[in-house]
Amino acid sequence: MIRILNESVAVAPQIRPEDVAAIKAAGYAAIVNNRPDGEEPNQPTGDAIRAAAEDQGLAYTAIPVTPGGFSHEMVDQMTQALVEAKGPVLAYCRSGTRSCNLWALAAAKAGRNPTLIVMQAEAAGYDLSGLRPTLESLASAKG
Repeated sequence: MIRILNESVAVAPQIRPEDVAAIKAAGYAAIVNNRPDGEEPNQPTGDAIRAAAEDQGLAYTAIPVTPGGFSHEMVDQMTQALVEAKGPVLAYCRSGTRSCNLWALAAAKAGRNPTLIVMQAEAAGYDLSGLRPTLESLASAKG
C-alpha cells in the first residue's frame, strides 16, 4: 500500500518486480530502496527491483537502512535522489517506516519546516514524534 507524504514523495512496504509497471503507471519517476537485501526469506533483491525499474524507465537508488540507524551520508543520498528525480519518488522498505524517517531527515536537513514534515508523515500514518528533536536540529542547522 502506497502512502503519500507530499506531492513529490510516497512510501510503501516491500515492493516486488511485478509491481513496478503499476508504480510507473501511477506516475512515479523514481524508486528508492531503503531495505537491505536478505532481511527476510523470499524478499526480492534490490537488483531485481533495479532491473524492473530500469526496464520501465524509472530511476533507481539503493540506500539500505539497517537497524543501526541513519547516517548523514544516507540522509545526503536521499536528498540527492529526491532532487535528481524527474518526478514523484516512491521509497520502500519492509513497512515504509524507515523510508518515511529517511525522507523526514532529508527534508529537515534541506530546511523544510519540522512541523509540516511531522504533519505530512502523520497524515500518511507515521509517528515521527521520537524523531522531532533531530528534525528540529537539522532544520535549524540549515537556517
